[in-house]
Amino acid sequence: MRIEKLTKRFGANVAVDTADFHIGKPAMVGIIGASGAGKSTLLRMINRLTESSEGAIRFNDRDVTHLTGRAKREWQSQCAMIFQQFNLVPRLDVVSNVLHGTLNKRSTMATLFNLYPTEDIHKAIEILDRLGIAEHAPKRAEALSGGQQQRVAIARALMQDPQIILADEPIASLDPMNAQIVMDALRRIHEEDGRMVIANLHTLDTARNYCDRVIGMRNGKIVFDGRPDQLTTGAARDIYGAGADFSEGATSTDINALETPQQARIRDAEALV
Repeated sequence: MRIEKLTKRFGANVAVDTADFHIGKPAMVGIIGASGAGKSTLLRMINRLTESSEGAIRFNDRDVTHLTGRAKREWQSQCAMIFQQFNLVPRLDVVSNVLHGTLNKRSTMATLFNLYPTEDIHKAIEILDRLGIAEHAPKRAEALSGGQQQRVAIARALMQDPQIILADEPIASLDPMNAQIVMDALRRIHEEDGRMVIANLHTLDTARNYCDRVIGMRNGKIVFDGRPDQLTTGAARDIYGAGADFSEGATSTDINALETPQQARIRDAEALV
């Protein structure tokens, strides 16, 4: 994947400013930075949920920046998104939520009548089993814990059989135990399947423990790109624009005192996209 001078403007505010990086092979990449740094906008542009203002997104030498119609939907199938708030249908059973990962490949009639091939149902249950939640398949999604719901969201993404998984703050709303389970699952998917995983993360230790590479963003710009062992406290201070009193225990959502008015405006704009 090549991201070339990718930029997104919301009016006069620049959410992502000429982002430029290359991922040469499937890897697990973490993106860190304060709230409003542009992390979510970057992932949404890669998935084409948000249109870029300038720059290019290339995958396997194919420019996917301006795809439309069926070609765009096919790209989004190959570039699955996982969200902080799970985005499940609460009153539907778990299997049906997972099967929603096949919607881009199904006819309108099959979608209207909720008809799924038997092989897809078996595949969904196999994926749930792989993630340790197959016993919850017949339950409503709303009956599951937050960590279990996030694993259902991961299963839905895997139903697309994507080459890339984009995870936007996948553990921000989870307790430490469930956060570890979800991150273990994403790391295992990368290692066992050879899939590229790009995750926005809110703690430095998570980025160091799970990622092969870490990208740091500040005010829309990439200010750090290196190995986890290069993510020193000094590098973290630069990423977050912090002083000597910076605490590594703080998360991007905790560092409210470091958020500039521009970052606040961009954060609000990201939330509306």
